[in-house]
Amino acid sequence: MKKFFGNVFVVIVGNFLTFILIFSVFGLLILMSMAGELFQSTGPKNGSVLELTFDSPIKESSMDNELSLFGPAPGTEVYFRDIIRTINAAKEDDKIKGISLKVSSFIGGASQLTDIRNALVDFKESGKFIYAYSHNSTQGAYVLNSVADSIFQNPMGMVIVQGMSAEVMFFKNLGDKYGIDFQVIRHGEYKSAVEPYMRDDLSEENREQLSLLLNDIWGNLSEEIAKSRKISLEEFNASVDSLHSFNPEKAVEFKLVDKLAQEGDYERALANRLELEEDKKETLRDVLDKHTIGLAKYAATLKPEKGKDRIAVLYASGAIMPGEGYSGIQSEVYKKAIRELQDDDKIKAVVLRVNSPGGSADSSEEILYELRELRKIKPVVVSFGDVAASGGYYIAMEADAIFSSPNTITGSIGVLGMIPSAQKLVNNIGITTDYVNTNENSDFLTTVFKPMSSTGIETMTEMTENVYGVFVNHVMNARNMSFEEVDSIGGGRVWSGTQALKLGLVDQLGTLEDAIQAAAEKAELENYSVMSYPFRKGGFEEFLQAYQVTKAETMIQQELGEKYFQIYQQLKTMREFGGVQLRMPFDLTIK
Repeated sequence: MKKFFGNVFVVIVGNFLTFILIFSVFGLLILMSMAGELFQSTGPKNGSVLELTFDSPIKESSMDNELSLFGPAPGTEVYFRDIIRTINAAKEDDKIKGISLKVSSFIGGASQLTDIRNALVDFKESGKFIYAYSHNSTQGAYVLNSVADSIFQNPMGMVIVQGMSAEVMFFKNLGDKYGIDFQVIRHGEYKSAVEPYMRDDLSEENREQLSLLLNDIWGNLSEEIAKSRKISLEEFNASVDSLHSFNPEKAVEFKLVDKLAQEGDYERALANRLELEEDKKETLRDVLDKHTIGLAKYAATLKPEKGKDRIAVLYASGAIMPGEGYSGIQSEVYKKAIRELQDDDKIKAVVLRVNSPGGSADSSEEILYELRELRKIKPVVVSFGDVAASGGYYIAMEADAIFSSPNTITGSIGVLGMIPSAQKLVNNIGITTDYVNTNENSDFLTTVFKPMSSTGIETMTEMTENVYGVFVNHVMNARNMSFEEVDSIGGGRVWSGTQALKLGLVDQLGTLEDAIQAAAEKAELENYSVMSYPFRKGGFEEFLQAYQVTKAETMIQQELGEKYFQIYQQLKTMREFGGVQLRMPFDLTIK
């Protein structure tokens, strides 16, 4: 009897706690909804300055949001396009007299950096001012700060401007040490995504393409910086090579910054430019605070785009892979989203915003097929972000026009496949395996404990060559080229957007806004609104789907540390990407 009542008590307490949890959750959801309204700003005062910091990673859409039990409050998200629209709106706003850049770091890609910088340059053409202040700033931050009429630098700070470098991590020796053979099949000597598993250094082809790519991107950025700082390109690069920016006095001497000053001095200079004065009740800093508005608050005041007709921006960010989910470009999610765009009569045109290094060949083909069906009904324009390579380029082959940033990494027309064999590893620790098969190749691709047979290698090679042929055929049809022309610039080689334009791989250098405008023209629209796709589920449903995976990876990261966790991620990626791959030959982060 005691046990019975004990069980009843446990059930009652459990139900009570569940009720409290549900009640608390709904309460939080209501508060979050209210937060969206509370976040709305009344707008800037007359004679105000827009302050930009870019403290957080630059996200393109809600698909870039990290896993969270509760998503951001409605109206509080500021994405890449919002940043551009905000700067453009400030240019036309009579209440905004200038922009204050307090950018210490920039967590984004080269194309995002270029587009934001160009928006700032355009802002200055209105006759309004831009001031910048930094304690310590990264190279990406300096690319933005260099637009300013005056750059103020903390006397004890530094500007980290040193050019660009690429570091590639190799795993071949690790495999040799522990008895793992990486069996690689690829088409294209430049298709170097598998090089880390084949070599312990860069091949000449990979070194060549990396050098060309980095020099092209750095050439674009350094030329713009030198122009803004009113010095020659030779003078700027000489200062970079001498690391003058690391020494505050030399940074001023060689015109990398304008003045060494404490932040209080900068605020007084800013207040003077705004013609603000302190009074008996408020200090100058208090007055300046009231005339300073941040990016998020100002973005919240922008009027929504009007028009019953809509242009959809389909954001395709991350690796391409099969299945459902919100980590990268999951084929089932995007196939469904494209079909919805096709069926929605209010959607008159679609802009595919690509920021992907590629991934699964099969998934890339599935997505391309759906885009082909969509294009039969509505205009499809493509905008390349930071990366649109291999599979990322593949899915752009059904487009009325392709826009690329000068600093986009694109191309990589090539195919690869890799099957690891751990036979030596298990043999070294005393484990052996044996097999019983009904047919000669029954165990093909089903085990990692023995190498592929000659027939298996021939089959994988044939599959790889077939996929390459399909890839090249898509490019031939889309770009009006011959097989020889595509093959000569293919082979897995990556190109910058500037180079891609010269080679005919893209139609025009331009921004996301340029692509949206082109889509509007093709659909013959004058008044329209812009919608983002696909939609994330958010909240509990997504959290519960991904919580266990995220929790496990967090524990692994804590145990291994950041350096060895990167190795874990590389090996995990290798394991997860089954089948023939359309992947960029390396992962490149520009800092």
